[in-house]
Amino acid sequence: MAVRLPRPHRFDGYVAACGLLGGVLLWGVGLGVRPADDPIVLFGGGWPPLVPLAVTSGCELLRRAAPRTALLTGTAALVLDTMTRGSLVTLVMYTDLMYAAVLYGTPGTARRIPRITGLLTVAATVVPFAVWRVPEALLIGVAVGIVSFGPASTGLIVRSHREAADSARLRAEQTALLAEQDRVQAVIAERARMARELHDLVANHLSAIAIHSTAALSLDDPATTRQALGVIRENSVEGLAEMRRLIGILRGTGAGTEPTTAPTLDGLGALVDTARAGGLDVSLDAAHGTGLPTPVELAAYRIVQESLTNALKHAAPGPVRVTLARGDGVLRVRVTSPYDGSGTPRAPGSGAGLVGMRERAALLGGTFDAGPDGALWTVRAVLPLTEGDRA
Repeated sequence: MAVRLPRPHRFDGYVAACGLLGGVLLWGVGLGVRPADDPIVLFGGGWPPLVPLAVTSGCELLRRAAPRTALLTGTAALVLDTMTRGSLVTLVMYTDLMYAAVLYGTPGTARRIPRITGLLTVAATVVPFAVWRVPEALLIGVAVGIVSFGPASTGLIVRSHREAADSARLRAEQTALLAEQDRVQAVIAERARMARELHDLVANHLSAIAIHSTAALSLDDPATTRQALGVIRENSVEGLAEMRRLIGILRGTGAGTEPTTAPTLDGLGALVDTARAGGLDVSLDAAHGTGLPTPVELAAYRIVQESLTNALKHAAPGPVRVTLARGDGVLRVRVTSPYDGSGTPRAPGSGAGLVGMRERAALLGGTFDAGPDGALWTVRAVLPLTEGDRA
């Protein structure tokens, strides 16, 4: 089975070609690193430097695809080059192989090569000086450091900077992803809040309008029709005022230009009166005191409002009781209405009201439940009054 060689990078091909042509050019004009009579020159002819030059150029093709193999082969070529008159281009290409082995090699290779070349540089500095005891012997260590340790250290520095940049880029992408997720969650939460507010603002008035318009159309009684039209007009005006307030909030027109302020528990009396005008027999027992947090007041008001709306649409004939009690750091809201489970609603419903009431209680860290309790439909909500309870 044939071994498939790694495909060289295009830039590496340019480096290899330029190195080979440059080395051949220097060889052609007779420039070598060492004279022919140098003691370490074993092959003093004119052509021997071309062999390590060609091998090193071939190694440049693998500087990125197989950096460790290129470095080992280039090291053998460099040893051979020292036995000839040598070529400066071979030395330069070898330093590039050392740099590329650290930059493109495995993490283990990138850690080991600078250590090995550092030890070789120290050894090449200390051993010759200890043997010959002449200052010129130190130049051997300098040469080894320039050819090996310098490129390896440079490659390690560049690799560290690239890894740091990649890590920073990854963190930035993760941060952007988290920010996008937070934005999506915020949009979803805001849409849910807007849907909840819009339902609570409009459903009560539209339900009353639907019920009384049905009564006005079905009964041929001028007095009843006039009363129904009065209720319809009143709920229409109040619904429009609530819609203007919500639109003002969404447009961000500022608190000073909003049509009305957010409802509080002080408005429960008017809310009950409106329900009575709609035909409900409602009694209110509000012992909530004063100084309630604004979010708690708003949630309790909307829960009572939606409960009365549901009673108007679904309740059987009979009394509806609204009770608010404050104690033990919580506000308890309870609304009961007659329930027989057999009647058809006087106005269509979607179930969004129960979902909205449950969400309001959950946002404050409270509890909510609604359902039949014997002959009554009971809505219960417990809303914490302190910040710690809502955390």
